[in-house]
Amino acid sequence: MKSITFGNMKGGTGKTTSSSMVSFCLSKLGYKTLLVDMDPQGNATSLMMKTQTLNNNTIIAFEKTLMSAIADNDLQSIVTNIMPNLYLLPSYADFTSYPRFAEELYKDNYQKRVYHFKNLLENVVSDFDFVIFDVPPTVSLYLESALISSSYAIIVMQTQEWSLDGAKTFDLYLDELSEAYKHHIEAIGVMPVLIKNRSQVEKKVLNEAHDTFGKENVFNTIIRNMERIKRYSLAGISDPENETIITDIHDRRAHKEYMDLTKEILKRVEEY
Repeated sequence: MKSITFGNMKGGTGKTTSSSMVSFCLSKLGYKTLLVDMDPQGNATSLMMKTQTLNNNTIIAFEKTLMSAIADNDLQSIVTNIMPNLYLLPSYADFTSYPRFAEELYKDNYQKRVYHFKNLLENVVSDFDFVIFDVPPTVSLYLESALISSSYAIIVMQTQEWSLDGAKTFDLYLDELSEAYKHHIEAIGVMPVLIKNRSQVEKKVLNEAHDTFGKENVFNTIIRNMERIKRYSLAGISDPENETIITDIHDRRAHKEYMDLTKEILKRVEEY
């Protein structure tokens, strides 16, 4: 099993879209994939629920919340099948109480709080090829719990200065966390997401990213600004191979970019 956290210390960089799309593409390539929504806002959960409804014409009904599953030591009970090979560990609004729950459980031991979610997850992930984490963009118990549960990290960077700064901070934070917990997390690449195609600002920030991280550490695949990707957050990810729904060339272009990125991720993971 291989586990990857998508991160940046700035919000709105495309982490949720990218972690969801890569999970989708991994499942299409035949890898049994679990997307873990570690953000109490639940945006990845919302996107996956819409995706399930769009492609299967069914509505998911959850009988238990994430915090209820954590309290019962039973995350398996809420693992939800979205599509063939694609599963979701959904987040809920009550997940905001998780830090307080962990603090009460381990009053004087923060490290045990960080490892609590990882320990619960170990009973779930053994059956998966990939586990992908979507996280909030701040230093928090949610982020640390995800990273401690991960072997790899991908830094998602929009082509703007603040996002580049957030990428640098996240990279430094990975080193600090690895040292503090003696748990090595390999940053396998910086993933560029364009804000505006063919802009001089984009080229400048990309060049700065190459200088900062090394060109070899920036993914060759660049996710371009596409209206179709924005539409997925409203309607769900449409599968071009699904003959029961209407898709077009814009869907195929969006999926091709993320499929190319996913194959590059697989190559890098294989190298490590």
